Amino acid sequence: MAAGTGRPTRRGVLAGALGAAGAVALSASQARAAETGGGSRFPHVLVGDQATRSILLLDSGKKTWDLAADPAAALWRYTPDGDPQFADLQYADGWRYVSEVKVRRHGRKTYVLATASFGLAFAVEYPTKKRYWGGGLGLGDDLLNPHSIELLPNGNIAVAGSTGGIVRVYAASQGPANDVYAEAKLRTAHGVVWDGDRDVLWAIGHDDLVAYEIGGTRAAPTITQVFSIPLPGPDGHDLFPVAGRPDRLWVTVNGDIFQYSKRRKAFLQDFPWTAGWPRNKVKAAGFHPDSGTVVSTQPEPGLGETWWTERVRLHPAGEPYHLVGGGIYKARLWQP
Repeated sequence: MAAGTGRPTRRGVLAGALGAAGAVALSASQARAAETGGGSRFPHVLVGDQATRSILLLDSGKKTWDLAADPAAALWRYTPDGDPQFADLQYADGWRYVSEVKVRRHGRKTYVLATASFGLAFAVEYPTKKRYWGGGLGLGDDLLNPHSIELLPNGNIAVAGSTGGIVRVYAASQGPANDVYAEAKLRTAHGVVWDGDRDVLWAIGHDDLVAYEIGGTRAAPTITQVFSIPLPGPDGHDLFPVAGRPDRLWVTVNGDIFQYSKRRKAFLQDFPWTAGWPRNKVKAAGFHPDSGTVVSTQPEPGLGETWWTERVRLHPAGEPYHLVGGGIYKARLWQP
């Protein structure tokens, strides 16, 4: 456990444990449509588009998202670039390579959470785009490389930094720029997910899936590791709840994709997947329980960066969604 100030410096940790500008306004009707994108209807799709440095909520009723020809395919979009709400964090280019996007409910409000590899992590209200919290982890460089973010029930925010090998819990409940945090070390930490049934924060690193107990107070949190299990392969990447299956977490490693059963303490592959389609380098995974559809993002060749894709894949069958000219790293179903 360690307290800190949020500045880009490394902190010691006690040993843990037991084994906008450029934004498009959203009409009231669009907001209602996005909020009802789940259920029996296939949910809309939230993506982090590195090519345009934007977060996009895309219409699941359209298989091709060509925003130049059809701007309405984006039901909502946001970038912190030029947003005066984040002026305190714009002294360096921290919004480079958006690495995580999520939607979460807290109280009676909906929030979009995001991180970028060059240091920015934040949460804004949906659809108003009002800043809830923002922080910088080594802004302007990938020294810490924020890769995932989670909103905790008490209003605080957890962030995983892959290059820095850290999991931090920020006292975000204390204000939109609060930079007090607790920190744990986890090699190449890539994902964080809150588990309300067990009251733990799950995190995925290079070699292990771990669980942390979050203690202390809202203003001075602590983080203590209480469980760890080796991953079924090296280089852990995505970690995300399996919608409709509270016992399960999506777990991806460099070479494969699994669901982890918390009850059985086992990594399973009893879910749909396209026959013959590669299972490696999955950057994000999700599930729509009503249709039994698995979604994934995986790099495709010939784009601006080797980790980009323009497509959100559907398994076991279905034409993929296509963001024309996009640079998607992760995509999430809109399941607040």
